[in-house]
Amino acid sequence: MDYGKRGRKVNSRRRLFLRLIGVFVLTVFLCLMISTERFVAFGGVPDEASLARIQASPHFDRTKNEFVNTEATGLMKVSGWESGKHWMFGDEQRVPPCTLPVVSGGLPKDPPASGLRVTWLGHSTTLVEIDGARVLTDPNWSERSSPSRWVGPKRFHPPPIAIADLPPIDAVVISHEHFDHLDMSTIRALAARGTAFHVALGVGAHLLAWGVPRDRVFEHDWWERATIAPGVTVVSTPARHFNGRGIPWRLGALWTSWAIEGPGHRVYFSGDTGLEQAFREIAEREGPFDVVMLEIGQFHEDWGDIHLGPKGALAGTKMLGATRLLPIHWGTFNLAYHAWDDPIETVTRDASPNDVTVLTPRLGQPIEPTTDPKTDAWWKTACP
Repeated sequence: MDYGKRGRKVNSRRRLFLRLIGVFVLTVFLCLMISTERFVAFGGVPDEASLARIQASPHFDRTKNEFVNTEATGLMKVSGWESGKHWMFGDEQRVPPCTLPVVSGGLPKDPPASGLRVTWLGHSTTLVEIDGARVLTDPNWSERSSPSRWVGPKRFHPPPIAIADLPPIDAVVISHEHFDHLDMSTIRALAARGTAFHVALGVGAHLLAWGVPRDRVFEHDWWERATIAPGVTVVSTPARHFNGRGIPWRLGALWTSWAIEGPGHRVYFSGDTGLEQAFREIAEREGPFDVVMLEIGQFHEDWGDIHLGPKGALAGTKMLGATRLLPIHWGTFNLAYHAWDDPIETVTRDASPNDVTVLTPRLGQPIEPTTDPKTDAWWKTACP
């Protein structure tokens, strides 16, 4: 066999494959740019005041001109080629075989008897009712996790409640600028209701570009806090992730997690993060937490530094000093290589040996974590 010819054939196929991928990406990008309205979804750039705060942040490396994590962090542990092959040719059932059911009867009108109620609305979107205040986390009501209406990961289920049917919201907290966590259409709809937005440092530029009034946008560096209602505060806490919103040469924003604290209850929301020692400091400074909402899905072993996955979420729950875990960041979009239900299967299977109670409410089902937790394995029978 002529191994030289064989090698040339393999390299030729590889080049052809990469060229096809390049043409596809370029086509999508040009389609997005044709629509000025959709191009706005990529957001804005920090103004002079925000840029000064960014450059003064202890988490910003001026030599690299970017934010950095507190621990050495890699975005990918294998080559992009190997990861791309898995993405293109993996045989996992990444999308459920049916539209996932939601609880759509509306939210309770009475305040929670315990003082704390959480409703998971899909992906990383939750409504937290805590000691008289209402906080919405990383809201996304759009059909796709994308700047486009035509391409990009599509929802597995409809939103359990319409934005118009939400009760008054005291604060929206945004963890970072990725499209599945920061959605332009959703932000604009919430802004029309007069909502206040608490965001990671640098994210405010996007909201201002979308017409949100400046006096409703509050940017936070890690450990900064703000009062959102009598006795209730939100605190920006460290996370281990990265930024980017489709324009690689533009300055990226900070990423953060959030502690939501009232006089009687405390909740932790991870946004996107990998496991890090900062969890212990968060527990010491802002705990104890009645429930932690940690990402379990849209992960891969190759991305272990920047996403928790189910095993990382269980370890993170213990590091945060908590015993109740509400899994988020799964069951809505296909953004990774695993089967759609693998994260929830793994985290519920491994919870007991880790002394963690995993709360598994249905999409749109309000629960009171301290008195009425839900642990129904609804996903097993969701698709007949």
